[in-house]
Amino acid sequence: MKPFIPIRTFIMSFCFLFLTAAIKSQNLDFTGTWKLNEAKSEMGEGRFRSTSNQITIVQSENKLTLEKVFVRPSGEEFKSTETYTLDGKECTNTVFGDREKKSTASRTEDGNALIIKSVMVFERGGEQMTVNTSETWSLSGDGKTLTIDYASASPRGERKNKYLYDKE
Repeated sequence: MKPFIPIRTFIMSFCFLFLTAAIKSQNLDFTGTWKLNEAKSEMGEGRFRSTSNQITIVQSENKLTLEKVFVRPSGEEFKSTETYTLDGKECTNTVFGDREKKSTASRTEDGNALIIKSVMVFERGGEQMTVNTSETWSLSGDGKTLTIDYASASPRGERKNKYLYDKE
């Protein structure tokens, strides 16, 4: 005898799974304190690291506020605060002392990730430099790992890194 699944049960199960996925993607929430997992991250080479050791994130419906903790090679810590809207509108943050970073942040079409694109223009040695970055943020299924796929392009070349943060 063949197992029989009534069509109504099949349709209801499909709708439940679809709605659960839709609700999950709309509720992508990065709120929490996240510590860099260097062992699982792909840090890349170079003398400067483009990520923080810790990020504390507060997210509301349309706003994301980050407090980043960096550690200099000397061991000294410094903090940076950035705020973004999640509607794709341009935001300006001051980073690394006095540099302006213009960014847009928006969810991906499927709602499962956040993309932050930034441009920073500054002078170094009398020469103007532009750095373009793109970060794609995603959460693991259990919400305990934040992955940031990072890419940058500048006159010094291109970099790609993957940073994994564990929720504290």
